[in-house]
Amino acid sequence: MAHLNEPFVVKGMELKNRIVMPPMCQFSVLAKDGTPNEWHYVHYVSRAAGGTGLIIIEMTDVEPDGRITDYDLGIWSDAHVPAFARIVKEAQKYGAKVGIQIGHAGRKAQHALTPVAPSDLPPLDSPHPARALTLEETKAMVKKFRDGVRRAVEAGVDTVELHGAHGYLIHQFHSRLTNRREDEYGQDLARFGVEVIRAAREVMPVDMPLLMRVSAIEYADGGYDLGHILEICAKYRDAGVDVFHISTGGEGLPGKRKPGNYPGYQVPFAREIKHALGVPVIAVGLIDEPKLAETVVASGDADLVAVGRAMLQDPYWAMHALRDLGDQAELIRPYAGEGW
Repeated sequence: MAHLNEPFVVKGMELKNRIVMPPMCQFSVLAKDGTPNEWHYVHYVSRAAGGTGLIIIEMTDVEPDGRITDYDLGIWSDAHVPAFARIVKEAQKYGAKVGIQIGHAGRKAQHALTPVAPSDLPPLDSPHPARALTLEETKAMVKKFRDGVRRAVEAGVDTVELHGAHGYLIHQFHSRLTNRREDEYGQDLARFGVEVIRAAREVMPVDMPLLMRVSAIEYADGGYDLGHILEICAKYRDAGVDVFHISTGGEGLPGKRKPGNYPGYQVPFAREIKHALGVPVIAVGLIDEPKLAETVVASGDADLVAVGRAMLQDPYWAMHALRDLGDQAELIRPYAGEGW
């Protein structure tokens, strides 16, 4: 059996293989009210039918102005739950486990008239200046994350992922580039993320794993390095994160340090965090070839591999990859040719 096809257990969730569909925003025009539509239903269920072990639904935001654009998904209302539940239930029929990535774009909310952030800073990805959250608003934001996680659980997910990467709100709090506060949320850069994690755990089943996506390094000049995120993630782990999903990058244009553009360029960061913190990790970043994905898992660099662009092009990437590696990946019955 290919290592990529081995089951993986974390807490009460058992995956049938090590292949993950990472969150990828669809910017669907029909999702203007934040509700998943038929596009999302087909998009996710087809990857479940294609053999993916874990599907993480795209960044889904805890308030309307927390979205990157007005065409992203939201989970700020109980009215959103049934549409998510429909996707989750159908995808699970094909043996996939399903999570939702819960997040907030912070000052990267492009369509918000007044984006919110840890600190007042010049406009970046949004054309509008961000307004610093007050202390009371920051505490209220933690509750919004809690309510979003509660709704995800009510939708029947197997896991939840918090988005703490790519320069969005949780990342903005744990980066000195974007957090210039002088209160407790500035004195302890991990505090906001820790409070969100603890709030999430309050509404999650005890045996449900909590995932968190983080950026291992920032590329902007003056951005943090791996040592900083190791300190932050140690606090996140102790607060209740079970698996880290390792990406890179934050706000601003790259400076002297540039992102890689070669297959598996982020895998070394996943390996470092896995071994330093003693936690399972998901590696992501141009892991499009089956042999590379197999090597990442077989070597112990990561426990799971996330396949993004290649899975957009091929909903059956998981099945095709396992067959390429010599495993007998089963076709779903309607495609298996029984009785032909």
